[in-house]
Amino acid sequence: MAEVGRRKVCDPGALLPGGFWAAVAVWLERPQVANKRLCGARLEARRSATLPRAEARSPRLSPGPEQERGAASSGPQQGPEPGRSSVEGHPRPRPGLGPEEGTSCRRLEETQGQRQQGKKQREVAAAPVLAEQPYRSGGGGKDDPAAVLDSLWDRFSRSLLCGRPEMLSFLTRSTAGSQSKAPRKLDLVLRTVIPKTSTHSLVTAPRREMVVQDVPNGTVTFFPLEEDDEGNVEVKMSNVYQIQLSRSPVEWFISVLIFCPEKWHSDGAIWPRPAWLGEELLGRLARWCVAHKKSEFRSTLSLVSIERYSVLYQELKEKYRDMVKVWPEVTDPEKFVYEDVAIAAYLLILWEEERAERGVSTPQAFVDLGCGNGLLVHILCSEGHPGRGIDVRRRKIWDMYGPHTQLEEGAIAPSDRTLFPAADWLIGNHSDELTPWIPVIAARSSYHCRFFVLPCCFFDFAGRYCRRQSRKTQYREYLDFIQEVGEACGFHVEEDCLRIPSTKRVCLIGKSRTYLPGAEVGMDEWRTQYIRSRQGLAGGDAPCPVPQVSACSAAHPDGSRAVGTGVRCDLEVSEARAEGLWLPTFHAREKAVPVRNCAALPRDFINQVVLQVANLLLSRKKSLTGGPQEGTCRTCNGGESLSLAEVAQQLDRATLRRLKSECGGLQTLLRNSHQVFKVLDGRVHIRDWRRELQRTGCSEAKCGPRSEAFKTRICWFFTHHPDGCVLPSTSCPFAHGPQELRPPRPHKKRQAP
Repeated sequence: MAEVGRRKVCDPGALLPGGFWAAVAVWLERPQVANKRLCGARLEARRSATLPRAEARSPRLSPGPEQERGAASSGPQQGPEPGRSSVEGHPRPRPGLGPEEGTSCRRLEETQGQRQQGKKQREVAAAPVLAEQPYRSGGGGKDDPAAVLDSLWDRFSRSLLCGRPEMLSFLTRSTAGSQSKAPRKLDLVLRTVIPKTSTHSLVTAPRREMVVQDVPNGTVTFFPLEEDDEGNVEVKMSNVYQIQLSRSPVEWFISVLIFCPEKWHSDGAIWPRPAWLGEELLGRLARWCVAHKKSEFRSTLSLVSIERYSVLYQELKEKYRDMVKVWPEVTDPEKFVYEDVAIAAYLLILWEEERAERGVSTPQAFVDLGCGNGLLVHILCSEGHPGRGIDVRRRKIWDMYGPHTQLEEGAIAPSDRTLFPAADWLIGNHSDELTPWIPVIAARSSYHCRFFVLPCCFFDFAGRYCRRQSRKTQYREYLDFIQEVGEACGFHVEEDCLRIPSTKRVCLIGKSRTYLPGAEVGMDEWRTQYIRSRQGLAGGDAPCPVPQVSACSAAHPDGSRAVGTGVRCDLEVSEARAEGLWLPTFHAREKAVPVRNCAALPRDFINQVVLQVANLLLSRKKSLTGGPQEGTCRTCNGGESLSLAEVAQQLDRATLRRLKSECGGLQTLLRNSHQVFKVLDGRVHIRDWRRELQRTGCSEAKCGPRSEAFKTRICWFFTHHPDGCVLPSTSCPFAHGPQELRPPRPHKKRQAP
């Protein structure tokens, strides 16, 4: 036995020992958050058991066949029989313990107090696991996980009593021969650890583990399992490790111990190096132990098979990764390609399992509303699902997909004309103002139409969604609102968390209805009433800016409508009803997207603000001396740093108001002026290019004469700084005077293979 790590845990909030078991639950159910080479884990069964007593190792205490039959025919016992438990009707086989252990009332009375003390802690340890991912219980067959765990513990506990005193001591945190005579309750978990499927990984097959939680003793022990040719599962004595919680008179500690370090074998995925357990895992557990905030979302991929997802995601990633190289949009290809690949993998598995449940083989048809770049549509169509995507604005990348990917340009206004009776699924992937309408459109398209939405921006049926519950985060409140919409439309709504590179990764799924087809008319009336009840809620009681809502629907602060808008409102409502719109105040987004990142501001205005802020910083002189890189010890005014708030105080209100309308304001403009300023941790600095080039190691390809941008702009420091530019003309990437200006070189676009 060897301790590979120990960490002191500060617990100012008095969260221990409950916080320790909450941290253990995270490592049990979601090991991928610590070990990035894992895809996840599946909890298959959970049982209660009793730790074998040391004295039962005596041969004379082992029951023979006649004794076992006599014990089985005896009368009822006082309380639960040690070594036996019943969960969901599954009786636990009794380990090989002495018969007097089940009949000694005196010993049971002695341990009753301990059981009551440990009951609450066991509930804390079990609750996070059971709440997140319930174990599956079958009918007790050979392949039933509950039966496997029962049989496994039966054989393992017998082996502890017969010839493994060291393992029993390791399990009980005691020296050999000093184990407590009182029976001790344990929690057993059978789990499967699933590694990521990757071409670079040598380990791709899932592995099973038996986890033994001793809540009163503060230990959780992990036993790797192996299966022989006959299908029997046995415990491996190598790679056994234990996480302990201990306490000195004033401090808490957690530690990781390995039972047999000389036999430890690291495979680089499921079983990492001992040093990783003692450093990385222990550090994360120490942080999780005292984490005050519990996640308000479900664990990732809780509605699909994690094993199947891991395999399919890797296949799709390899198949479509070349899209990154030819991405023609201005958006980040790494993020969007792999995010859509992950969403496609999730949907394909969800639909695959749905076909198996319904006993059909026909691929589901779909429509993606607000499809954006269309990559998700392209992947789903390429994988055999008929479907199409619709978006208000055409993208450049659409031309690269080919004729089998159907993408349409057009605005979608929820109405009788935008129904899709032939679609099995409607998809809303960051569909913005259409997000709350997708359950409504799905419900009215046909009784068998389902929906999948991945909310991002917060929209109500008409305009922005404004929060009303301060106890929840805005994101959580909006997800609850979309779930409420789905339920009001008659869906059983399920929530899951995707594994994508985004902070908004919770999806809502409506797979089935809460009513029979014959109740469709009454249900649709209820939907109409619900939508009408939401009118006036968008934007709050005091309306906030709603870009998508027409002026006629917004009231003045005094409660009256704007003068002269009544006729226009009536006309718009009449036109909307003639077109069959479900809500006249809904307005789809415009085809042209306004650019508001300060780039559209007049150049004279930008130069004026830049010069004003620079003079403000330079007025507080701070001398900077160049290093040996410049070949001189020239001193120049580097200015002082100021916070953004201090800079804003020096600008007039008209300037700030104009900047604020550009989605980012002052900070955006200063960040865009990269040549002059550096904005770091909310403070503005004059950029020192000598240290900047030295720190970043700027290569000649990026800053030198071979660069496309070299000498294509005038150096601001050469023109405006009182000391001029600190770099010589040959080193400065900007032009020192008009004579050095070069015409811009055209950017080289990557061509598709």
